[in-house]
Amino acid sequence: MNKIKKSIELFKEAKLHMPGGVNSPVRAFKNINGNPIFFKKAKGAYLFDADNNKYIDYIGSWGPMIMGHSHPEILKAISKQLQLGTSYGAPTSIESDTAKLIKKCVPSIQKIRMVNSGTEATMSAIRLARGFTKRDKIIKFDGCYHGHVDSLLIKAGSGVSTFGLPDSPGIPNELAKKTLSCEFNNEDEFIKIFDKVKDDLAAVIVEPIAGNMGFIPGNLSFLKLLRKKTSENKSLLIFDEVMTGFRVSLGGAQEIYKIKPDLTTLGKVIGGGLPVGAFGGKKKIMDYLAPNGPVYQAGTLSGNPLAMAAGSALIKLLIKTNPYSKLENNATNLLMGMKELFRKKDIPFSTNQIGGMFGFFFSEDLPKNLQDVTNTNNEQFKNFLNGCINQGIYFAPSKFEAGFISSMHTTTEINNTISKVKQILNKGI
Repeated sequence: MNKIKKSIELFKEAKLHMPGGVNSPVRAFKNINGNPIFFKKAKGAYLFDADNNKYIDYIGSWGPMIMGHSHPEILKAISKQLQLGTSYGAPTSIESDTAKLIKKCVPSIQKIRMVNSGTEATMSAIRLARGFTKRDKIIKFDGCYHGHVDSLLIKAGSGVSTFGLPDSPGIPNELAKKTLSCEFNNEDEFIKIFDKVKDDLAAVIVEPIAGNMGFIPGNLSFLKLLRKKTSENKSLLIFDEVMTGFRVSLGGAQEIYKIKPDLTTLGKVIGGGLPVGAFGGKKKIMDYLAPNGPVYQAGTLSGNPLAMAAGSALIKLLIKTNPYSKLENNATNLLMGMKELFRKKDIPFSTNQIGGMFGFFFSEDLPKNLQDVTNTNNEQFKNFLNGCINQGIYFAPSKFEAGFISSMHTTTEINNTISKVKQILNKGI
């Protein structure tokens, strides 16, 4: 543990000032019984910690570092805006420029509202859906995490599942009753719940490619069913693409599945690494927002010029380079190389990837829902992750989180990772 001596000291200090020593629970490394790594800089495909250890990064700040850390074009855009001021609390032209870029790539979005986080985006989208339809109930899916919004923390995934908290204290029973959750990718269960509540159903919200119970793509027939039933019922379909937007393809998961939702929530990539979120969709729905309509939503730092500058620069890079095939090829090479090593050791191991987003599980069969992920081997995952961190490989410290690869991950990083995984497995997990 001397290798991360400063991280251990910094964590002790942090726990004196912040609950659990962190500002987001998964960072505490409790799922793998480890000490969080405290970082001081990042470049390209690498992170550098407080002890000057170097790591190949497969988290990428949970998605936005799709072109690698500290990309010069993004830093240049931030620096240029920095000289002009950090925030005005007033409109800027860069908000419209960024909105136009997003609309160009995601055709289902006719109008968009910038906010400050993914949680704020989903919260606002749900409020808008309820206001627009004049209905109250929401259907979500077990393991789909839509931020820490009260009405959406019912059977959520990601950090909630990591800590064994399928629901959170502090959510009124009356509000919880308005949200119904059913198994992801389970068409029969969805129909059963839908038929019970359809007269008061405002919206169905889903991660079309779930990144908060590991990495689990929705089945095409399942997502088409959601689109069909909501359309017939005049309920809204909300795609939570906070994680997948601009990550799995330029047009997000909806481009891959060729399904147009009524509303889309975004985050991560559109801020280029700075805090940001957004929700958008059909004009007639979005115009129900204040100041045009009666549904109120506001934010002093919404459309913050620094975040808009960074996000705009990143989206322009993605449009110019379209790196998604390369990202998927590299992710495939990484996972196939790892899978072969696990096969030789007779350790059950399954993988999946789309674009620059991926997941791996300690199970023979690829999980299809939250329960499948929960049943995967946690002890092997914990031992493997600690081995990876010790070897300078930084995967997400929870089996309920997806992984991410950047355009800066080359054959060198992929081969080095596979080589170190081999060393870890030779020592035994």
